[in-house]
Amino acid sequence: SSFNHAHLVRCLTSQASAPPKKPLNGYLRFIMQQKPVLTRHNPEIKSVDIVRKIAQQWRTLSAEQKQVFSKEASLRAREQFKVDLQRYNAQLTPTQIQQQALEKRQRMAKRKALRKKRELTNLGKPKRPRSSFNIYMSEHFEEARGATTPAKMKSLMEDWRNLLIHQKQVYAQLAEDDKIRYKNEMKSWEDHMMEIGREDLIREQTLSNKKRTAAKTAKAKVVKKAAATGKSKTTRKTAKSSSVKTVRTIRKI
Repeated sequence: SSFNHAHLVRCLTSQASAPPKKPLNGYLRFIMQQKPVLTRHNPEIKSVDIVRKIAQQWRTLSAEQKQVFSKEASLRAREQFKVDLQRYNAQLTPTQIQQQALEKRQRMAKRKALRKKRELTNLGKPKRPRSSFNIYMSEHFEEARGATTPAKMKSLMEDWRNLLIHQKQVYAQLAEDDKIRYKNEMKSWEDHMMEIGREDLIREQTLSNKKRTAAKTAKAKVVKKAAATGKSKTTRKTAKSSSVKTVRTIRKI
């Protein structure tokens, strides 16, 4: 039946069991050990504050004390993890292995994108320009109809479509102004990135323009230098010719 076929496909593509979890590092092992104790003695303290207290305790431990949590227990856990992982991988079908590889690549790509975004934020990269609708939405979101965000978005879309041309023009002008803001801020930011040696963060178009400008400047300098050299040679030649004529005149006298 179709139900049995669908069930079979799910069985073949889904994982037979959850993969073993990687062993905890020394710091996390210390937290796992200390948290129940502190929670029992301080039931009124929030969980986040408990973890802060444990972190302070960890910082006061000597290197030898930390080693107990970081090395000995970790070694045993790593060995057990290897055994569990081999056992888990042995039961996977080729389809499941391919699916896991795909999911791993997707996770890695997502992490990389998040790291890049965080880095750009820390480096102060300007925010992209907003569209006219985005500006309208941010101004009217609070009073928009609807109890949920999607409902508010829907009502704002309807209101936006019903605006008159001259009303939309106000937001179109604001959007144009924001484009100019973005352009100016990006120029300053990319100039700064060049100064600190982060050309890898600069847009390709900007790099191409900068290289063309640099090439033109270098060429202009060469031409100017050549012209100055030629002028100097001409001046020396004229001076030499003049001195020769003077000598000849004196001899004739």
